[in-house]
Amino acid sequence: MDFGIVLQNDPPATRVVDLARQAEDQGFDYVWTFDSHLLWQEPFVIYPAILAATERVIVGPMVTNPATRDSTVLASMFATLNDTYGNRTICGIGRGDSAVRTLHGRPASLATLRESVTVIKDLGNSREADVNGSPVRFAWSHGSELDVWVAAYGPRALALAGEMGDGYILQLADPDIAAWMIGAVREAAEAAGRDPAALKFCVAAPAYVGDDRAHMRDQVRWFGGMVGNHVAEIVARYGAGPNGGARIPAALTDYIAGRKGYDYAEHGRAGNTHTEFVPDDVVDRFCLIGTPDEHIARLKELQALGCDQFAIYLQHDAQEETLRAYGETIIPALQGRAGGAG
Repeated sequence: MDFGIVLQNDPPATRVVDLARQAEDQGFDYVWTFDSHLLWQEPFVIYPAILAATERVIVGPMVTNPATRDSTVLASMFATLNDTYGNRTICGIGRGDSAVRTLHGRPASLATLRESVTVIKDLGNSREADVNGSPVRFAWSHGSELDVWVAAYGPRALALAGEMGDGYILQLADPDIAAWMIGAVREAAEAAGRDPAALKFCVAAPAYVGDDRAHMRDQVRWFGGMVGNHVAEIVARYGAGPNGGARIPAALTDYIAGRKGYDYAEHGRAGNTHTEFVPDDVVDRFCLIGTPDEHIARLKELQALGCDQFAIYLQHDAQEETLRAYGETIIPALQGRAGGAG
């Protein structure tokens, strides 16, 4: 299993770069960031600094979107970074949430997402792409390699991930829900004539290593509110019911019954004041909290389901401590090493 971290581009950018460097030192393989330009600093300005300060981590957004980002510009930025720093970028993409909601816009349609994934994959891999009915390519790009991983929750978006994505991003760490969603992506890949085993599966969620369970829960409760935004939209589209409208697992939909709105000014922040509706058991299921042994046990469950990467949302008050615990104990246990990040 590979490991990543997910950072917000909070100023100063030097702190973001330093956490990325620490993550590499502790044995992490990926550094992801939010992509929401009203809430945080511009990630594609910070990526070169991260790549220059590190040697091997792969860097990219979790996740970008085609509503606020032109697909050809995205592909050009990735291809340029690859040409400058080696093929060390990755594109996580979805329909759009905070980046578009804060501008009073709407997430992109699945048709637009499908088109965007196609264009980014082609141009980002130094191939010709069809744009507005005409063939285009980057004459300067040679040998760029770029994976595009699709983030999704709803049935149609999961199908798109299986049909087109190089990987799938699931933003919660509940094994039961992960089994359902990974299974749906694999079925879609097989139905599209693809090899399901060729897809990569990333589970992303907050992780906090410690022993004060009440404090840890409060530090990561914000994540249930963030996931609730996506779930609320799915319920509005497909319905709820005893089994999520027969389309979505009830474990994913039941907890939003007490949801009363969302303030993006506190998006992804510990101490978020409007996530009281998220109960402790949802925090425990969606996030990883507790001792190193508890983290290892959950990660082994996810690994058995086919999870290739676990990416830590590091938005809490024990960032270095959690990175260190993963580097010294948890990552070696999942990768069959004796311990120590080296």
